Amino acid sequence: MKHIRNFCIIAHIDHGKSTLADRLLQLTHTITVREQKEQVLDSMDLERERGITIKSHAIQMEYIHEGNNYILNLIDTPGHVDFSYEVSRSIAACEGALLVVDATQGIQAQTISNLYLALGQDLEIIPVINKIDMDSAMVEEVADQIIELIGCKRDDILSASAKTGIGVDLILEAVVNRIPHPKGNVNEPLQALIFDSVFNSFRGIVAYFRILNGTINKGDHVKFIATGKEYHADEIGVLKLKQVPRQSMSAGDVGYIISGIKTSREVKVGDTITHVSRPTQEMIAGFENVKPMVFAGIYPVDADDYEELRAAIEKLQLNDASLSFEPESSLALGFGFRCGFLGLLHMEIVQERLDREFDMDVITTVPNVQFKAYTKKGDMIEVHNPSGMPDPNHLDFIEEPYIIAQIITKSEYLGNIMTLCIEKRGVMKNQVYLTSDRVEVTFEMPLSEIVFDFYDKLKSISRGYASFDYHIVGYQQANLIKLDILLNGEPVDALSTLIHRDNAYSFGRRMCEKLSELIPRQQFDIAIQAAIGAKIIARETVKAMRKDVTAKCYGGDISRKRKLLEKQKKGKKRMRQVGNVEVPQTAFLAVLKLD
Repeated sequence: MKHIRNFCIIAHIDHGKSTLADRLLQLTHTITVREQKEQVLDSMDLERERGITIKSHAIQMEYIHEGNNYILNLIDTPGHVDFSYEVSRSIAACEGALLVVDATQGIQAQTISNLYLALGQDLEIIPVINKIDMDSAMVEEVADQIIELIGCKRDDILSASAKTGIGVDLILEAVVNRIPHPKGNVNEPLQALIFDSVFNSFRGIVAYFRILNGTINKGDHVKFIATGKEYHADEIGVLKLKQVPRQSMSAGDVGYIISGIKTSREVKVGDTITHVSRPTQEMIAGFENVKPMVFAGIYPVDADDYEELRAAIEKLQLNDASLSFEPESSLALGFGFRCGFLGLLHMEIVQERLDREFDMDVITTVPNVQFKAYTKKGDMIEVHNPSGMPDPNHLDFIEEPYIIAQIITKSEYLGNIMTLCIEKRGVMKNQVYLTSDRVEVTFEMPLSEIVFDFYDKLKSISRGYASFDYHIVGYQQANLIKLDILLNGEPVDALSTLIHRDNAYSFGRRMCEKLSELIPRQQFDIAIQAAIGAKIIARETVKAMRKDVTAKCYGGDISRKRKLLEKQKKGKKRMRQVGNVEVPQTAFLAVLKLD
């Protein structure tokens, strides 16, 4: 155990974690020249296309230092705020972390929040300044920021360039010398923490674990404590680029177990594995249960695919434990699921993965957050979507979730960012200058306001320099109303939203205009209305396509033309009574991108 090191790489998005992981793998000869490609550990096509890490990936490297053979277990983690749950899981399986900071950008919001996660688990932090070969690198300034943040010495900070490989050998030495080896007892009962799992269509579910105490051998009779199920360890092994089977593994090791589990509900991330014959008494304190921030309905395009969609979401949940779902039905869309996501990017990624990995065509409704509605009798109802809202006559008041948002930016963009936050009903709490031209502002604002397009707007007005991190602080009373969209007098429940009273009129107006462009013309007029309760606040009409019924009358009496037009008018009226309007999927998506 003295020669094992478990560590992860944490950083803000785009600071070069995956590139650094590539260099470490090359330097330890874990991958051959033939297997070498950019971002080796990003196994999903989606990750490569977008240049982001979505999953944390574990891999084992072997490194010889001063004549000793060391085993290094590296876990590469995502950097985006929506995937911080993945980071917390990786941190739970490690003793140390490389904190990577981009020399051209300095410390960003997610760097700080990931650092606090690591410090909360008492990890040894090795600060690394990356991209020192860039022309715009500010190595000394960034070093000062790091010293101020974690209180280390200047000599503790390593400088490297993951792209060219400068300084990467020093990072490996620091990992061996500075990160403590795992503490655990081989002779105690088995205790292993499941930190991830994947579905393999041939072998069943593969669980990834980190052993804290004890030993596990191939063929052992094991038990998963949280679910109480018992299995035989058909195969255990370590994770290199491919899975490498082993006969036996002991405390400190990171690896995988295959035991022919078929149903995804039986594996819970954060569960503890132990022996049936000599069980451990306590579960390992895993990671906190994650709270979804954004809720949206996911419905199959074809109602017959409902069960397939359930199976697909369950398999996806194995690989992404922060996704939560429950069945629900809608008048417009039939049966589907109400899913909870950590943010908008997370929602987009889940939708993409359902399409690519499981070939599921889905319709996603407008995302919203969880509100608390209090009735006049004093009952509290949790509202996930606007259709669950109590009747206005019985409603006393609504509370909505508030967040504390930390934004770090260059001082030249501060004015625009403040304007954006105040538009989104934010209240400024604090403003700290980290250096002469970098400032951290803290706002308290409603979560529902940042769900739509806040992150995109923030990036565009700060030219990509501002970084953003947030956490929930509780609920506050809010002046919210339910805005309904009616098509020919019929409410479309998938398009209704809960919105602040001050923004309702302009939002309803824009919504009607947008829908009038997107809904195809029919044989009859379609009235698109936005309503608050019984009051209509905006209306657009999609004009009917009409056949020229008077074409055959040339000349002659006007009454003949009028008779034909009257007949057409009656037909249109009857058609409108029986006709129903299909809302295209593009209309649902366009509502999200109204601005």
